[in-house]
Parts: sequence; C-alpha cells; structure tokens
Amino acid sequence: MRIGEAAAAAGLTPRALRYYEQRGLLAARRTLSGHREYGQGDVHRLRTVRELLDAGLTIGDIQSFVHVLDLASSSGGEAPEIGGLDGAGHCPVAEITLQRLADLDRRIERLTELRNRLDDALAHRFGDLFRTVDPITTDPCPSPA
Repeated sequence: MRIGEAAAAAGLTPRALRYYEQRGLLAARRTLSGHREYGQGDVHRLRTVRELLDAGLTIGDIQSFVHVLDLASSSGGEAPEIGGLDGAGHCPVAEITLQRLADLDRRIERLTELRNRLDDALAHRFGDLFRTVDPITTDPCPSPA
C-alpha cells in the first residue's frame, strides 16, 4: 500500500509516517518508480510506535529498542523473549521503561504536593468555601444574597 493508505490504516498522517521513517523507526520499501510501499507488518509497527508514544515514551526511547518492536506483536500475547542486551549486558527496553515509570511517579508526587499546597492555601484564605465545592457542578463564586 502507498503512504496515504498506510498512514490512514495506522491512524497517522503521511507526514508523521515520513518522520518515523526518517528517525529510523520504519524502513519503507520502494517501488521501481520510487514510491514508498508498506505492508501490514509496517502498519502494525506504526500502531505500536503510536501506542508507545501515547503511553509516554519518546522517539529517542523507541529508537533505542526499535530492534524489538515487532517481537511483542508476534508473541501471541505472551511475554516475548526480548534478549537484545547491549554490550554492557543491559536490556534497553527494561531500563528505559523503568526510568519513564520512575519519572512519572516523581511527577505525580510533585503534582500531588502542589495540589495539597493549593488546597491548604485556599482553605487558609477562604475557609471551607472551596473544600465543599464540587468544581464541576457548583459555581465556586456564588452571587451575594
């Protein structure tokens, strides 16, 4: 299939598909006339890349373990035999994903602390006015009676 069809099948734009190819996440075959040509395996890889990006990984993260992207899809839902250790005996997939998870945990902790500080500051300044208000269903600034 051509680039437009492959992009649509993966839920991407042709521009995003070209970008992923430029970054080494995919290698398109070329027709004799020079057009890019993609198969179902390429579409599956593009969906996997998009899913990983949506989950919080970066292009750089995915580049570091691009060699194992297709293993997870061919394992039939079971944990694939990834191997893929680098020269120092490290598994880049595990290291990168554990680092991202730890980063998210730190961000959640910081945001929770910030939320608690704001809640305390509002309670100190305005009493229980904001503690009893559901911000979705209640107007936090009622008109004076």
